[in-house]
Amino acid sequence: MDNIENFLNRNDVFETQNFEHKKKFFNMIKSLTDFHKNNCQKYSNFIRLTFSSDLIKKIEDLPFLPVQIFKTNDLKSFTDKDTFKKISSSGTSGANRSKIYLDKNNAQNQVKALSKILSNKFGRTRHPMLIVDKDLSKISKKEFSASIAAVHGFSLIASKKYYLLDKNNKINYEILDEFLTKYSSKKFFIFGFTSFIFNYFLNNLDSSKYKFKNAALIHGGGWKKLEKQKISNEIFKNLLKKNFLIENVVNYYGLVEQTGSIFFECKYGYFVNTIFSDVIIRDKNFKILPPGKKGLIQLISILPSSYPGHNIITEDIGSIVDPNFKCGCGLNGKHFLVHGRSKEAEVRGCSDTK
Repeated sequence: MDNIENFLNRNDVFETQNFEHKKKFFNMIKSLTDFHKNNCQKYSNFIRLTFSSDLIKKIEDLPFLPVQIFKTNDLKSFTDKDTFKKISSSGTSGANRSKIYLDKNNAQNQVKALSKILSNKFGRTRHPMLIVDKDLSKISKKEFSASIAAVHGFSLIASKKYYLLDKNNKINYEILDEFLTKYSSKKFFIFGFTSFIFNYFLNNLDSSKYKFKNAALIHGGGWKKLEKQKISNEIFKNLLKKNFLIENVVNYYGLVEQTGSIFFECKYGYFVNTIFSDVIIRDKNFKILPPGKKGLIQLISILPSSYPGHNIITEDIGSIVDPNFKCGCGLNGKHFLVHGRSKEAEVRGCSDTK
């Protein structure tokens, strides 16, 4: 963990991930594994039962946790008095939510990493942002949901924030008109969760009256309760372009269990890995799959230092793009696709850690 600044101080988060980088990354993740094993008893119990330390030769050998374990266990590698923030995933009830505990150092590093990723993707200049949500800025900054954390995080690139929805989750047309009057002729951002963009823009907003030609629209988070209305990414983008003249639509992928480690879609539709993360694809028996094969997405990140979320297997299905493929986006880093959620509600292997 002593070397995390070496990663955070790099200017290009998409730089070539050569042998030297991979070696340093492996050492970071191995150090995090040892740290959490020594400071989080539940984590130590889990990996002691499921992994052999004698077999660790490369990053693929390091122990990982099934992501749903954070829904049933409080996992942290520090004392309660050092709790700086608590973030909960979205869910219908508290019992179904992941709980992520951050100390101050971990929270600060997440912000630094996210800021680097955002500036690499959208430039260093901040622009006005229209947030497709209601204003939740008065919510406690100590304990909040992943959706609020996302709004806070992406606001790092906002010079000024406007919230599209009122307190009753209705479109505030007065705010919308004010925003467009001031900024429609300049570059600006629109940020919202995919389901919100679909519901409030494509289903409710009058496209004959409202246009957003100079916008860069950032969305992610999936379809949630609108899963049955889900459309393809291509159709989603085409509708936004056709109806609202929004040509720059960027999807992102990330989990609350690894806040700060996000993956942006390149202009050709692939998610691209950064220097802070790695992605591996495994089958349902956790065997590593080659490029092109669909399987469970494993996410590895150097950022989670206050809780053992540095190496997790998700419930999402993805595939790695052939490393010999040269994407026209020009970005270095592993390219991958996300195909949706696993049909199995829970990934096998989530054992009791008590």
